[in-house]
Amino acid sequence: MLQVHEIREHLEAYTKALAKRGLAAKTDLQDILEIDEKRRSTQASLDETLAQSNTFSKEIGMLFKNGETQKANLLKEKTTQLKERSKTLNETLNETVTLLESKLYNLPNIPHESVPAGTDENDNEEVFREGDIPTLEDTALPHWELAKKYDLIDFELGVKVTGAGFPVYKGKGARLQRALITYFLDKNTEAGYTEYQVPHLVNEASGFGTGQLPDKEGQMYHVTADDLYLIPTAEVPVTNMFRNELLPHTQLPITCTGYTACFRREAGSYGAHVRGLNRLHQFDKVEIVRIEHPDHSYEALDGMVEHVKGILRELKLPYRILRLCGGDLGFTSALTYDFEVFSTAQDRWLEISSVSNFETFQANRLKLRFKDTDGKNKLVHTLNGSALALPRVLAGILENYQTADGIEIPEVLRPYCGFDRIS
Repeated sequence: MLQVHEIREHLEAYTKALAKRGLAAKTDLQDILEIDEKRRSTQASLDETLAQSNTFSKEIGMLFKNGETQKANLLKEKTTQLKERSKTLNETLNETVTLLESKLYNLPNIPHESVPAGTDENDNEEVFREGDIPTLEDTALPHWELAKKYDLIDFELGVKVTGAGFPVYKGKGARLQRALITYFLDKNTEAGYTEYQVPHLVNEASGFGTGQLPDKEGQMYHVTADDLYLIPTAEVPVTNMFRNELLPHTQLPITCTGYTACFRREAGSYGAHVRGLNRLHQFDKVEIVRIEHPDHSYEALDGMVEHVKGILRELKLPYRILRLCGGDLGFTSALTYDFEVFSTAQDRWLEISSVSNFETFQANRLKLRFKDTDGKNKLVHTLNGSALALPRVLAGILENYQTADGIEIPEVLRPYCGFDRIS
């Protein structure tokens, strides 16, 4: 959530930056400033009214003590009027604060200066590419055919149990999935991230804290009976562990990792491009989260990018990195790098990770601050990244490592799997 004083100070710059997202936001920003002016003037009137009421109350006590009953009763009438006024002002203040929060909650983050303008994924910038794309036989299969051929994943059984988008992993498919999860967690903890096991459901406050609520696109599963939400990523519970905290600067950075199942409705996702593991309603992901001093967050973002690069190098998968344009940038993000692995059998790139810096946007919603060396309380910067999302990594391994007589297992995963090929 943006800060009102920052909007006031940088109105033109924010208007220009939000235009990168395709938003003509100046009117909305000006509305926020006007509502905040009303909030401040109402708060000042309320404070003045309450102070006057308190003064009269003290005078009334003294007048009764001195036997000046008539004067005391006159002041009591004025106090009653002041109480009615303070009640009206308080209602106005609450309505104004609610309206202001609603406006702010629905305004996206300001893109970093390096974010290119653009409307969709076609305007993203490729900033890095590495790895050789293997040459496959003419008989090479996409991963959903390989999963069926070698009895690794049963998509139809998932439909029977739950519905489309909920696959059942079997035998070596399940072991390979488990191996990837453990390998990712080991790489993250070796890099200094503390591992957490967190709930897969969160309350409304957590959804607001990291920006998943209000859910404008209807992508979260809502358990209405208990007013809880199935998590779309471990970022939500992990980051919310620090909601409403004031941290000493010596505690920064805080680095966390966690594996969870993730749940997304993926409403409106249809077609051949979402076949197999390409787009799921439930999938596994290992996440990394950082709570950083604002002075060091972009250095930390670069470090997260290098960390994910290292994992993909060990897996020996061809990949590229994109800097997302304004139109493709997530609601809460200031800067995002997407990692994509090349699917040779599908002849296209598949997103496997997003690494983002949210600057103070989430921290302001979370009320997550730190006490700096100057003694002032300041908002932290929050960052997160997938290290990694499993479905498309698994799809990339199955497709890129296939041979005429089986599927090779990446060397780094063999100790985790207990086998070196699927045949």
